[in-house]
Amino acid sequence: MLKLYAPIDVRRSGFLRVSDLHEIYWEESGNPNGLPVIGLHGGPGGGSSPEMRRFFDPAIYRIILMDQRGCGKSTPHSELQENDTWALVNDIELVREHLDIEKWIVFGGSWGSTLSLAYAVKHTDRALGLILRGIFLISRAEIQWFYQTGASRLFPDAYDRYIAPIPEAERGDLLNAFHRRLTGDNYAARIEAAKAWACWEGETITIQGPTSRPKRFEEDDFADAFARIECHYFVNKGFFESDGWLLDQAAAKLRNTPGIIVHGRYDVVTPLSSAWALKKAWPNADLHIIPGAGHSSLEPGIVDKLIRATRDFGRRFG
Repeated sequence: MLKLYAPIDVRRSGFLRVSDLHEIYWEESGNPNGLPVIGLHGGPGGGSSPEMRRFFDPAIYRIILMDQRGCGKSTPHSELQENDTWALVNDIELVREHLDIEKWIVFGGSWGSTLSLAYAVKHTDRALGLILRGIFLISRAEIQWFYQTGASRLFPDAYDRYIAPIPEAERGDLLNAFHRRLTGDNYAARIEAAKAWACWEGETITIQGPTSRPKRFEEDDFADAFARIECHYFVNKGFFESDGWLLDQAAAKLRNTPGIIVHGRYDVVTPLSSAWALKKAWPNADLHIIPGAGHSSLEPGIVDKLIRATRDFGRRFG
């Protein structure tokens, strides 16, 4: 079973002004003359991490990461104004132009898969191919499953901790109940809600469950940006025209774009049904279902298949 490549340092990095309000962080590592790839992190609001560089052979790939608006090293932190899917798609294009890249591979997991698809349907001629993990289409059914009822039946212990900040009278619509607190003036209530929201995902992200919750989900700054930005996007239905819009567009626009989809069989955060629907809509994509794996990109079976995917594309396009 393949493992992550050895840790690598950033070769160069910077900040790019994308609006009067927002400045985004970008970084480059690997081979400066290699095959370009853009890695898009999850959340939205999760920020990039050093581990993302390690899915790519640094001798083959020119590895580009960016922190999306309001999170990671980008500023202003946790900002919701001028923060939507199409602003992020435009930011990706600005980074591509800034780094003088003609075309690149697009790599993303969870929300990163959503953004990868949105970018590719908007700028199909710039995407050599897509490598996606943990497909998330921001459909109403997906949001209801994870944030209202569904995943709650598999992780009732974690779910009780998730809903604890919300009075019983408001629990019939948890998304909007959290949104009110995450965008309200009471900072203590905001942080309490943010940490409950973030830890719910942190406790369900792997097949091991709550015992494997990453430490960063408990940190105030991370949880604040992660929860506020996620909830902002979900309340606004991903800023898509209709429920199912992204799937329809993928079917129409990505017919000739190669793709590799990796999805854990027991992914509770973004259920396999979304990846299955995407594969049926996009025949040119290969779907790999990983037994014994949940949502996290760092579960061994998922790491193995993602490394094989980047090697495959390295041979195909390098």
